[in-house]
Amino acid sequence: MEKENIELQKKNVAENGEEEKKTDVITSKTKKLGGVRTMPFILANEVCDRFASAGFHANMISYLTQVLNLPNVKASNTLSNFAGTSSFTPLIGAFFADSFAGRYWTIVVGSIIYVLGMICITTSAFLPRLHPPPCPTQVNCKEASNLQLCILYISLLLTSLGTGGIRPCVVTFAADQFDMNKSKTEIKTWNFFNWYYFCMGMASLAALTIVVYIQDNVSWGWGLGIPTIAMGFSIIVFILGSPLYRNVKIGGSPFVRVTQVIVAAVKKRKVVAPTDHRVLYENRELDADISSNGRLLHSNQFKWLDRAAIVADSDVNELSQPNLWRLATVHRVEELKAIIRMLPIWAAAILLVTSHSHLNSFTIQQARSMDRRLSRSFEIPPASMTIFSTLTLLIGLPLYERVFVPFARKFTGNPSGITCLQRMGVGYFIGIFATIAAALIEIKRKAAAADHNLLDKPTAIIPISAFWLLPQYCLHGIAEVFMSVGHLEFLYDQSPESMRSTAAALYWIAIAIGNYISTIMVSSVHKYTGEERNWLADRNLNRGRLENYYWLVTVVQVVNLIYYVICASFYTSKPIEVLNETESREEDIECFDNTKPLLNDSEVDKEVELARN
Repeated sequence: MEKENIELQKKNVAENGEEEKKTDVITSKTKKLGGVRTMPFILANEVCDRFASAGFHANMISYLTQVLNLPNVKASNTLSNFAGTSSFTPLIGAFFADSFAGRYWTIVVGSIIYVLGMICITTSAFLPRLHPPPCPTQVNCKEASNLQLCILYISLLLTSLGTGGIRPCVVTFAADQFDMNKSKTEIKTWNFFNWYYFCMGMASLAALTIVVYIQDNVSWGWGLGIPTIAMGFSIIVFILGSPLYRNVKIGGSPFVRVTQVIVAAVKKRKVVAPTDHRVLYENRELDADISSNGRLLHSNQFKWLDRAAIVADSDVNELSQPNLWRLATVHRVEELKAIIRMLPIWAAAILLVTSHSHLNSFTIQQARSMDRRLSRSFEIPPASMTIFSTLTLLIGLPLYERVFVPFARKFTGNPSGITCLQRMGVGYFIGIFATIAAALIEIKRKAAAADHNLLDKPTAIIPISAFWLLPQYCLHGIAEVFMSVGHLEFLYDQSPESMRSTAAALYWIAIAIGNYISTIMVSSVHKYTGEERNWLADRNLNRGRLENYYWLVTVVQVVNLIYYVICASFYTSKPIEVLNETESREEDIECFDNTKPLLNDSEVDKEVELARN
């Protein structure tokens, strides 16, 4: 009998050896897919999206006020609502990508919808009947009709829907092309997040220089047509790279799993939770597709949710398959816990977006009234002033990685210099000074207008250099180096691996909510600060009190920083189990025969080694 068992085990080892050889063939084929060579195709899509959106959005305040003749407040709110919608739709895109469509097809469909919106607004810019007569004096201007505004809103809606398919998927789809099982993956440092933001910064830089100049000095038709052509080209490039892409198997909708955990916990709300968490339900096979980088371990926070993992007689059928609406694994419960832990930190970014939303509206209007000449024959377009924020970002990213990180590492001992939470906190702190600078510069601008009797001439150029706006732009760029990159890295690292599209969507949702709050804030300030000397004047900033609005924003940022510091001090990282080589080897041996082995360890090791060779 013993000999028969030994022969059976050897047979199992041999059969598994053959399976491993087949697996090696499959793995070798898989390794040929993905990698750095796919980045030009993937990032080309996102770069063109950023090029199109930056060229489209950066100067859109000028299009709305100078071409469609909308008042400043109405134009600013339209842009904030558009930016908010564009940042909210990624949640929809993440749902489709993670549930059934996959990231590849979500990006393709989203890009096509985006192009349709760009074609619509480009056509309206070329046809004179789709916008009101020019009004160079900005006095008693005829606003755009309902039909003209309807075409504008349809265009903005299509581009917002298209953005929803692109933004949550590009970052995660790019991550899919690398081996995420490595303990020191390259895409968690300069090679990915900083590289991603650097590419986006270059796209914004090109849009703020080339596209904005064409819009202000050639025509709005061509100024919008060029980003449209670029976006169409990006779709072709992205599809051409299809044979190289590594497509990760869809693990099911994370929204459904989260709902199942909540429902199961509610159903068992009266069940007494066990004192030993080791008796809670775990199923490696069930969680295999959503825990390839390691299972999440049990944590002592939000213990009420642990009830979802308590096993009852009716929770498992005769085939040992769980009813997921009554029973959840520890890993799935911890997925929900990880998201809950992240939300307070994530929410702090909302008010930062609200505080910086004026850069694409009121600050551009300020620049329009100031001397922007670089020479006698050339002046910078107002919307191109944001180029200095982008340049600061592009210079700051490599300096952060090559100078700041090694310097900070000497004091902290952290390989990354400082943690993601500390990086974000520095960004919040610097952002306060950017708004303070904006308030002081506005006071100086209006003083210059008063000195030259230009307070009642909204279209006149005040003899003060627009380069006085540089401090706030540069401070904003420095804050973005710390805050924006750190925020995205935090969401990516701390979110469950099967919810990274959703985490990327959360990044954009924070921007969406921030823009919506900005709309409410601007409308409220405009409504309740009186008709005379209103803080946010409709047509003439010189008679407004924009600096008071900036002081209000500064107070909001200080309160937000205090809130963030409190939340960050209580935050705990997600607990994750990463299998080492020894544990992986033991699992390989166990999969040969679930019975107790009759061979000793050294003999089994030899048989396994022979099978692998």
